[in-house]
Amino acid sequence: MMQSMNVSRSLRFNGIGKEFPGVRALSQISFEARPHSVHALMGENGAGKSTLLKILGGFYVPDSGHLQIGEQALGFRSAADSIAHGVAVIHQELQLVPEMSVAENLLLGHMPARFGVVDRGAMLRRARELLKGLADEIDPAARLGSLSLGQRQLVEIAKAMSRDAHVIAFDEPTSSLSAREIERLMVIIARLRDEGRVILYVSHRMEEVFRICDAVTVFKDGRFVCTFEDMRQLSVDRLVSCMVGRDIEDIYNYRPRPHGDQALRVEGLLGPGVTQPASFSVNQGEVLGLFGLVGAGRTELLRLLAGLARSTAGQLVLHEQGVVFKTPRDAIAAGVLLCPEDRKKEGIVPRASVAENINISARGGHAGFGWLIRGGWERDNAQRQISALNIRTPSADQPILYLSGGNQQKAILGRWLSMPMKVLLLDEPTRGIDIGAKAEIYQIIHRLAEQGIAVIVVSSDLMEVMGIADRILVMSEGAITGELTRSEADEARLLQLALPRSRD
Repeated sequence: MMQSMNVSRSLRFNGIGKEFPGVRALSQISFEARPHSVHALMGENGAGKSTLLKILGGFYVPDSGHLQIGEQALGFRSAADSIAHGVAVIHQELQLVPEMSVAENLLLGHMPARFGVVDRGAMLRRARELLKGLADEIDPAARLGSLSLGQRQLVEIAKAMSRDAHVIAFDEPTSSLSAREIERLMVIIARLRDEGRVILYVSHRMEEVFRICDAVTVFKDGRFVCTFEDMRQLSVDRLVSCMVGRDIEDIYNYRPRPHGDQALRVEGLLGPGVTQPASFSVNQGEVLGLFGLVGAGRTELLRLLAGLARSTAGQLVLHEQGVVFKTPRDAIAAGVLLCPEDRKKEGIVPRASVAENINISARGGHAGFGWLIRGGWERDNAQRQISALNIRTPSADQPILYLSGGNQQKAILGRWLSMPMKVLLLDEPTRGIDIGAKAEIYQIIHRLAEQGIAVIVVSSDLMEVMGIADRILVMSEGAITGELTRSEADEARLLQLALPRSRD
């Protein structure tokens, strides 16, 4: 599959600094990542990890400092510069073209040609060579958009191999992968390490870091904190303390509370992705967990509840009143509010300000004469939510795209806290978010429940769903397969209910 690297060269960051308007993203970052090693980069959202990878990939030019591979000092001015020097950065949002074939994506920019025309036969043969031993099951002629996310990631890795990359950086590579795809990726990364490559690995998943990584560098607020060279001497508690600057004894901070009357009852609901009639209820002040593996139908169920998809059967009863949500606007008007899984595509308006993103749905209820925007209310509300949710931003006018994922997520929560709310639907609310921001979001969830809001939380993280929920529903293959109270739930039971049933 992959040829052994002939030369072992370290990667060094020497005094790297980078500023954006109103934000110092990186300040004097210096450390070394060695060959034959998987080197984790860890820190809270906004610590500077992704900015550093974008400098490594040539997407950003640093304001100070330089990179060094082996003895060569480098300053990448573009992505092409980075690629030419044997660097591959595999971003969380993959840099591929869904409408093109797998082979075209692999060889884009250097396709084989005869007489000035692409030689499709040679292209497909070369693509098969690149995929051999890595993803043999993938058809090079298939449209890339038809592949699973895990398969697309393998194509991105094969593309890096086609350029004989010596330095490979992974940015949250497992955030949307199934358990099987994660296992496969772990094996591949170990193989790349054994070949002598430098592997950088950004993840918020502690179990992955301690499983696959040989060293870890911690960032905080754009600054270097420390590097641990021997993972065997490092504990999770010590790593977390370095990341957040304080001890977090109980990240979930669960506290029991009385539950009120039934808030939402779902009766025999069917629709896209929900293949068996779904029936359950959630009470005021209750946190209901919804667990399942990737593709179980959890997101699809929430989309039905939020009016984003139309049900084919069943009904919803909200505070003892039957309701029909033909559109998300209907659900919002009734107080059923959704924070979607993909906050970048469906949650935020990237180029709008933090204040605009917070106020965008609530302003209709505060407009003068039915249409005039009340600027005073908007300013006050945005500032109130920023303060209450500890949203880290230079100002309310900062474009939200410059905020970390955790702060973007809190801004979306601030949007719904600006409106009357009865049921809050949270789809993977902490995916790709650091441990400190997770603790803050759990606090918000508990606080809303204490105010009598019914909260439904979808999560593929077993420990998270057991840590925050009062009761847990489990889904598999579009059906609810079980319900457990908090005291009944354990990892074995939840996984048993979540695994697909035999079709024998």
